Amino acid sequence: MGRAVELEKTRNIGIIAHIDAGKTTTSERILYYTGKIYKIGEVHDGNATMDWMEQEQERGITITSAATTCQWKDWWINIIDTPGHIDFTAEVERSLRVLDGAVVIFCAVGGVEPQSETVWHQADKYGVPRMIFVNKMDRVGADFFGVVEQMKERLSNSVVPIQLPLGKEENFSGVIDLIRMKARVYEGEDFGVTFKTTDIPEEYAKISKEYHDKLVEAISDVDDDVLEKYLEGKQITEEDLIWGIRKATLSYKIVPVLCGSAFKNKGIQFLLDDIGNFLPSPVDVPSVKGVNPDTEKEEKRLVRDDAPFSGVVFKIMSDVYVGRLSFLRVYSGVIKRGETVYNVSRGKKERITKILRMHANRRENIEEAYAGDIIAVVGLKDTVTGNTLCDEKVPIVFGLISFPEPVISLAIEPKTKKDEEKMGLALHRLAEEDPTFKLKYDTETGQTIISGMGELHLDVLISRMGREFGVEANVGNPHVSYRETIRKSVRQEGKYIRQSGGRGQYGHVWLDIEPQEKGKGFEFVNKIVGGSIPREYISTIEKGIIKELETGSLGGYQVIDVKVALIDGSYHDVDSSDIAYNVAASLAIRDGVKRADPVLLEPIMKIEVITVKEYMGDVIGDLSSRRGKVEDINERGKTHIIKGSVPLSEMFGYATGLRSLTQGRATYSMEPLCYKEVPGDIAKKLVGELELVSKK
Repeated sequence: MGRAVELEKTRNIGIIAHIDAGKTTTSERILYYTGKIYKIGEVHDGNATMDWMEQEQERGITITSAATTCQWKDWWINIIDTPGHIDFTAEVERSLRVLDGAVVIFCAVGGVEPQSETVWHQADKYGVPRMIFVNKMDRVGADFFGVVEQMKERLSNSVVPIQLPLGKEENFSGVIDLIRMKARVYEGEDFGVTFKTTDIPEEYAKISKEYHDKLVEAISDVDDDVLEKYLEGKQITEEDLIWGIRKATLSYKIVPVLCGSAFKNKGIQFLLDDIGNFLPSPVDVPSVKGVNPDTEKEEKRLVRDDAPFSGVVFKIMSDVYVGRLSFLRVYSGVIKRGETVYNVSRGKKERITKILRMHANRRENIEEAYAGDIIAVVGLKDTVTGNTLCDEKVPIVFGLISFPEPVISLAIEPKTKKDEEKMGLALHRLAEEDPTFKLKYDTETGQTIISGMGELHLDVLISRMGREFGVEANVGNPHVSYRETIRKSVRQEGKYIRQSGGRGQYGHVWLDIEPQEKGKGFEFVNKIVGGSIPREYISTIEKGIIKELETGSLGGYQVIDVKVALIDGSYHDVDSSDIAYNVAASLAIRDGVKRADPVLLEPIMKIEVITVKEYMGDVIGDLSSRRGKVEDINERGKTHIIKGSVPLSEMFGYATGLRSLTQGRATYSMEPLCYKEVPGDIAKKLVGELELVSKK
């Protein structure tokens, strides 16, 4: 059949930003101008194409990463529109893992918000070249130059405008192109399709020259030809600048900044041009590295159709029509419908029954996909997010995608007996899709405990359970996901010996249990020498330890930041078994943790509140009453930004409280920061309440 477009002309990009910066509106305009849709949908009307889930349309926010493919001029652009709300940060993380470039959108009024910093650092982590679109230039309070300065202070010195706005607020009429040194002015009411190119108005001549020179200087640092022409006073052509900006963007030396108003249809065509001009194709990024599971050596995969097939599944989605959709980035080779591929992460073969090119929630059946493509496939039964698929004869495993641990939990139970089985199925389907959504069955209370990244996260998932799976559920109050750790080292014996006629059970271990530094997690060390415990039981002992650490001695919470060394033990030729050593290890850990001065830890959130000056004192006072710590206060125009940290347990219902405190004139955002020890009096109260519940 053959490739539809050259690999060099493919762009795999993400649109990322803080909530309400205008990502989805920008995506809608891109789809309109590239001919994918013929009527522009609006987020506020609830009919945006990329926000296709009912909750997205009702709430006006993006929840899942929608994937779409479109064509602009001779470029083939795969776009993933990601959520901006911190509760859905896993969606951004897994999308960035498979993208080659990103467009980061900032609001010209709000500037650099906390989640903007989070997604910027996520993009740094995966080495994603990016460009910036300063949106909402038509809004009251828009300040392009102020936002650029904020970016330099809080994100990177390498941001370089390649456009300037013509006017602002209601007078925003177009952009000044600093590459061609021309003005592009929009006229008429034709959704921004037509514009005229004119000379730069006289009042903008000086500032345009100043920023044009800054752009040339920035490019000179990475392009010797431009530097030579610049020093010799020769003319630097449009082609020189475009090539120089591309080179500098791909090497992370500059981040080009554009501006416009997606809502008013201004600046989108230039954004599309520059996605093609400056963001990488799959061949521009370094060859993806992985590990050969047979040799355990690092290998590379070239992004070529004639290379062995390899790809990463970065998202699983349940679909009412085709069932389980697996979103796949093809890194190398070709994949065909009906073929069998090898899931090297799980050691299983999977058959591809359908290959789909996605357009938000609509899809097109295709026969094959090539290196560099982002597609969805049907037929993968055992594959989960982060798994590597490849040719079984040439295996490779790509690095896993890391996700944050959930910080909030609540109990959920079906309203009727009829809903019980359906609820289990629905929750497992949702957990397959979302790695930050966890399930646990509490055997003592008979309740199902669900955990996630925030109140909104769990609210959306429960809502989806009702709408997509028809399950009605009773939901308890939210609970904070506390953790436990220990403060001192202990040595503990664990024995499990049973003799009741016939073959018995014999397991015996000695463990050294000690605290680790914060954030280090669990570490197991085998120090057995001389064969006091046979080697085949060591992994069983480790599993027993890990299982027991899931429920601590204070409140039954997971025990973290602990190092356990297996130092000694004994065995019986006949009676020793996996079960016996598993139980012995569990008993040793249970008793050892109780003796090791256990403490309760609570999740601390990083918080940023944006308010007007007159309510600042009230906001700070309220945060202090919630055990919050204010670390910094900045002014931004007429608003004040209060930054600090606060325990999650004190923040339930904060949105409503903040609204009434400031008459709706403040906004806030939170994201997980760390775990800290719960103050003694609060810890005693919490443990007392838990003991009371367990007695009932």
